[in-house]
Amino acid sequence: MGVTGIICEYNPLHLGHKKQIDTIKACHPEDSIVCLMSGNYVQRGAPAIFDKSLRAEAAVLCGADLVLELPLTASLSSAEGFAAEGVRILGRFCDRLCFGVESATADSLFATAKALLSPAFSEKLRSELDKGVSFPVARQMALQAMGVQHDTLSQPNDILATEYCKAILQQGVSMEPMPIVREGKYHDTAIDAENPSATALRVRMAEGDSWLAYVPEPARSVFEGADMHTLSAGEQAILYRLRTMTDAEFEALPYGSEGLWRKLMRNARKCATLEEIITATKSKRYTRTRLDRMVMCAFLGITQKDISSPAPYARVLALNDNGREILKTARQTGAFPNAGEAVDSPYQTLEQRAGMVYGLFSASDPALFREEERRIYYKKELV
Repeated sequence: MGVTGIICEYNPLHLGHKKQIDTIKACHPEDSIVCLMSGNYVQRGAPAIFDKSLRAEAAVLCGADLVLELPLTASLSSAEGFAAEGVRILGRFCDRLCFGVESATADSLFATAKALLSPAFSEKLRSELDKGVSFPVARQMALQAMGVQHDTLSQPNDILATEYCKAILQQGVSMEPMPIVREGKYHDTAIDAENPSATALRVRMAEGDSWLAYVPEPARSVFEGADMHTLSAGEQAILYRLRTMTDAEFEALPYGSEGLWRKLMRNARKCATLEEIITATKSKRYTRTRLDRMVMCAFLGITQKDISSPAPYARVLALNDNGREILKTARQTGAFPNAGEAVDSPYQTLEQRAGMVYGLFSASDPALFREEERRIYYKKELV
């Protein structure tokens, strides 16, 4: 019996995610499935639409055996940091890592990953960045200059998949990559009945349109009527934080190199809305998501030092009997000694603070969440 890992957000969990879980079960019927899921803040620099406990419960009801929380500092990292921390955690006890791709194969992903890790890449990347193009464009041009023919860095799933493979190589873990072609388009705002995107579902939610039909049946009762969270609902709280930050606090932010933190600071002190701040700060050199993550880190008090420090534990959010056995084995073998066990550390303080303010993003009734009071969802299997 093996273990297959999935690094995910489930924001929210939809039919495409269920299809991935079902594919794993069809290809490796003896495997248990461990999901490492972003918590209440996701990689695009926004609050998760539903609380992490609900999303984790839905995952177990849809076939996962164990759901761990991807640490907050990884959830708000770039694709590289997001993937590296995910591989660091799952690589200790998972045999496989399953992820979606647009078109890339395992061979092309590893070829690109090796090129990205080569000494020549940094020099060529810097040369392209000096031309004033954005990082994604500079990276692709640098790879082309090195003779890499595989176009694996133009689509979002392929980009993240490449980072997974790069992290596997860097960390020397033995996880076998299991790419699955993701049908449909990742950022589509129009709903695809067979292959919906999480983006399209969130658009329908915001507009008050029906969306539960695109969620697996076991998850519908979990999500139906649940409190939704949006960036716009918490905008005033974010603006308050930005307008009261000191110069030193802006300078300590992640992603603020090359004077970007100064530009954000100036605009935060003169622009009226969050969108105006982002628009005034954005340039072709810096991606929108980088700025969104930077702003969310500012709101939560996350510094570059925090982002650079691996979290000392991963919380358990939900599990079944198989998941309990996975945890037990991981602890006994030392593969994951702190699985599910919070330890006293600066990260714990940061995590608790972020949890308490998540309710400020509620679209209906702001609530106070306390991490120390959160309960793990346990699905007991019928004998």
